[in-house]
Amino acid sequence: MKKLRISFLHLAPVTNDIEHNRKLVEQGVKVAAEQGAQWVVTPELCIPGYLFMNTIGTDWILPQPDPWMDGFRNLVKEHSLTVFLSHPERDPATDKMYNSVFVINSEGEIIGKHRKVKALGGAESWSTSGWKIDPIDCDGIMTGILICADGYKNEIAQVFKDKGAQLLVSPVAWGPGHCGPDGEWEARSADTGLPMMVCNRSGNESGELDYSLAESVVTQNGKRILEATSDRSVVLSFDWDADNMSMISEDFERVYL
Repeated sequence: MKKLRISFLHLAPVTNDIEHNRKLVEQGVKVAAEQGAQWVVTPELCIPGYLFMNTIGTDWILPQPDPWMDGFRNLVKEHSLTVFLSHPERDPATDKMYNSVFVINSEGEIIGKHRKVKALGGAESWSTSGWKIDPIDCDGIMTGILICADGYKNEIAQVFKDKGAQLLVSPVAWGPGHCGPDGEWEARSADTGLPMMVCNRSGNESGELDYSLAESVVTQNGKRILEATSDRSVVLSFDWDADNMSMISEDFERVYL
């Protein structure tokens, strides 16, 4: 059995406070490393917050890796982790911007990225839809990345499956309510036969979006096998059998930030 320790950074970012949120992610990575993590997953748009555009705009979004990303890569290397980092990026060739997740390996190298395909309107109108759907080899595990609405239906998950994915990782910012999740994560694991690991977030944005009851979950075969909420930033860690693609832990281990 190959045990893989995974930590979700179930964070409560402060909308528009880039510096604060970057330090929060760095703190979470350090705590995850102390907990013995090998993989660390961040939630969607944890650096600017979800509702950043109308206040701070998009001038701060740069081509990646930018200076902060370079420093963060060194932190990842120092702790020998694989990190799934949600961070917006600007394409220097086209000036288009993307809601992206970067995969950084234990050598501090960016080994792949996924640009959100199902970019929504409204608060996400700054983001161009990505088109590339390819699994990334993460420590020998072919991993498909679904950013929030990418997992709403099976079309993208199935492409990952057809291209050899063994596991789905999904950074999200998806709170409960009228348009909240309603079985999509369980359905994607049932449709594809792949386990799905969903890192959600906490906090409240401008009184408009309340994530205090948002759930981070692990689903397999159409069922939730782990789930957690938090009213504040927390590192959620668990052990996974990477050989048999099965859960070892009975619950998340929590360390609050």
